[in-house]
Amino acid sequence: MKRLGIASILVVGFSLALSAKITFTSTWKWMDASTISFAGKKIAALVISQDDSLRVAGEEALVRELTARGLQGVATYRIAPKEELQKAERAKVWFEKANVEGVVAVRPVSADKVSTYTPGTWINPYYSTFWGYYGYGWGSVYIPGTTQRETVVVVESTIYSVPRNQLLWAAVSETRNPKDLRQFIEELVKESVDELHKQGLARNLPK
Repeated sequence: MKRLGIASILVVGFSLALSAKITFTSTWKWMDASTISFAGKKIAALVISQDDSLRVAGEEALVRELTARGLQGVATYRIAPKEELQKAERAKVWFEKANVEGVVAVRPVSADKVSTYTPGTWINPYYSTFWGYYGYGWGSVYIPGTTQRETVVVVESTIYSVPRNQLLWAAVSETRNPKDLRQFIEELVKESVDELHKQGLARNLPK
């Protein structure tokens, strides 16, 4: 297994079509998440990455998805300077100043090259006699094994309540062979915001 730069993996083949399928390998939900709703409230879109182009594109895509669901999405890079986001105590001031109620965060965790080996196989007729066995050596066919190399990107998605300082939902997703940066990001953030909607965090609470 070979560890690669996450940004470089996502940028490779920028003009190629998306061939990745995002799968949530694990999820977690706070037991009292049903008491919270972000309907009509300001939600910050946060992509935690040192790659500015990845961060900006991802946050803008998140904002579009949030806004499409009736939420007030705002990109974190528009709220605070990048250097202020590196420390929690500094970032907190900016989020509170912007009156942010929730945060949808996406963080690339790893990008690895993995190899999957499929052993070779023998194809031969059934034999139970000597002459059947004798003919085996001449009539059998061997199919060589193959090795398939894939890029596996692991991404963490989380949803937080800022006033409560509480994690509401979290998931780890695994994506194989992402080839187009923009489409990859848009698909990833769409899945994350879809989960926000599925978990009832965008619904109107009864008064």
